[in-house]
Amino acid sequence: ACKLKGGKSYGKCAMNDDLTPVLEKIVNSDALILGSPIYFGIVTGEMRSFMERLLFPYLTYSNPPHSFAPKLRTAFVYTMSVGEQMMKERLSWHIEANANALKMMFGHAESFFCNETLQFEDYDKVVFSYYDPEARRKRHQEVFPHDCKRAHELGARLAKAAGAR
Repeated sequence: ACKLKGGKSYGKCAMNDDLTPVLEKIVNSDALILGSPIYFGIVTGEMRSFMERLLFPYLTYSNPPHSFAPKLRTAFVYTMSVGEQMMKERLSWHIEANANALKMMFGHAESFFCNETLQFEDYDKVVFSYYDPEARRKRHQEVFPHDCKRAHELGARLAKAAGAR
């Protein structure tokens, strides 16, 4: 329905539900930051479904595919338990695919990573032997505040660039 020439839903998601007003607000925004943990090597199913609802209506079936989406500065924030090296080795294809989709549709995309995240408040309450819980707690205390600062800077940079348009 979002592809039907002259159709009432052409160029926008044809589903009408609680997500519809959110998608409309995004279209009228200057910037968009998405975020998801990485589970099983990809973003959550909910995020994937959201991205399909957000992006697919703007894609045209032409060669090359074109977008008539508004120009937005976008970024994607990822959290994951794996370290940076493993992320590069095993997840770069997925991260690149998301960045390419956002860039193709909206014209700009950045990626931001929080690696080796603290997964549990109390590691003693879960079956967990993959990583050293103490090392995770220490990293969280030392690195997470810097990740938060960098995430804030990312948002400020996107907002500033959007305001300059």
